[in-house]
Amino acid sequence: SNYNSQTKKAKNNKNKNKSGTKRHGQDGDVTITNDGATILKQMQVLHPAAKMLVELSKAQDIEAGDGTTSVVVIAGALLDACSKLLQKGIHPTIISESFQKAVDKGVEVLTAMSRPVQLSDRETLLNSATTSLCSKVVSQYSSLLAPMSVDAVMRVIEPATATSVDLQDIKIIKKLGGTIDDCELVDGLVLTQRVANTGVTRVEKAKIGLIQFCLSPPKTDMDNQIVVSDYAQMDRVLREERAYILNLVKQIKKAGCNVLLIQKSILRDALSDLALHFLNKMKIMVVKEIEREDIEFICKTIGTKPIAHIDHFTPEMLGTAELAEEVNLDGSGKLIKITGCSSPGKTVSIVVRGSNKLVIEEAERSIHDALCVIRCLVKKRALIAGGGAPEIELAVRLAEYSRTLGGMEAYCVRAYGDALEVIPSTLAENAGLNPISTVTELRNRHAQGDKMAGINVRKGGISNILEELVVQPLLVSISALTLATETVRSILKIDDVVNTR
Repeated sequence: SNYNSQTKKAKNNKNKNKSGTKRHGQDGDVTITNDGATILKQMQVLHPAAKMLVELSKAQDIEAGDGTTSVVVIAGALLDACSKLLQKGIHPTIISESFQKAVDKGVEVLTAMSRPVQLSDRETLLNSATTSLCSKVVSQYSSLLAPMSVDAVMRVIEPATATSVDLQDIKIIKKLGGTIDDCELVDGLVLTQRVANTGVTRVEKAKIGLIQFCLSPPKTDMDNQIVVSDYAQMDRVLREERAYILNLVKQIKKAGCNVLLIQKSILRDALSDLALHFLNKMKIMVVKEIEREDIEFICKTIGTKPIAHIDHFTPEMLGTAELAEEVNLDGSGKLIKITGCSSPGKTVSIVVRGSNKLVIEEAERSIHDALCVIRCLVKKRALIAGGGAPEIELAVRLAEYSRTLGGMEAYCVRAYGDALEVIPSTLAENAGLNPISTVTELRNRHAQGDKMAGINVRKGGISNILEELVVQPLLVSISALTLATETVRSILKIDDVVNTR
């Protein structure tokens, strides 16, 4: 176990002072991020116990979506505490059971210091999203991104009844060019594809069809060659093709469709030039190369149904929208926006803009984190202070609790509580404060019953953190605590690591 703890410490220190790490991948691409889960995912980890920490960070990412760094830092500190307890000769089982008691008590303490929140309270939701964005590279844009995340989540759920948010309903579209200020929330559908026929770029009162078959001459299944010997035969082949395609296009027009989305096809051209020519004449806007995985989202958004054969192309399969148009983004490409959908299937699109790929990707990760924070509040409608306040509160309350226990247990619970101080002390260090004096002062204030005292990074000192509006969802803290403890307990139970080929 000591061997395990050593690795963990090294890893933990690596992750503690991250606030933006550049990394060169195997293929030489660079990732700039300060999202703990992303860093750990990209790291080359060989040690089995270290792999467990990467999994831990992933689990936190899935469960809460935020707090991915904290959870690894807490686990590291707890492992550190374990190795000290083991050196004193305390049996792993006792440590493990005491830790379980401590975490149960910890969840109680956290729940007690949280305060309920209503989803109608937009102000509070904004504060939570802003707090999440504060630590990100794009923090200066939080006044734009936070309201955007809140609105996006609010549009896709029924606030009264929702118990979770399906983030699949919020589509993030990345488009190079512009700056982060140009990000926008679109109530409807945004496609990055270009309009295939330049003649029609704007359609009002759109009737939208989504086809999964090809508008091109059919191919036979067998490889065959046709030898055309004279001009008349050649003419017949071409005429046949023309008639076939014209027939398809006429059926599409007859159903009243004026915007046609065509799924990508691997086998042959999804859209022949001839078909495009006919569609253009009939004033039908065509968008091809629709990805297979986007189809579900498109159908949900505009209420269309995918059509797999021309015979099914009937008016009731079409979706409707007020407007479908190709929008010019000042000099940096075009987007297709379909807005005013009559059947709002409760979906929204967020268009993320940025001057280069790295910025866009980081912005996307940050928006994802902010969305997750609001999702946490939908799942568990309670908020808790940030800024290291909950961890110090836990340390103080667990020390009190340990006095009610006897023997070794008391000692282990106490050690568990002390280990949690790593979060405020790291936070103090990253804010440029003296970690030791800061943590001591925090402990004193919490011992005197000031539950909301935390580190205010912006002002560089200790203050009542709720008044400063530094808040995070209760779910993030609880999930971080329980997941970290579970991982530590499972590492504790490892006797030996046997390398197998």
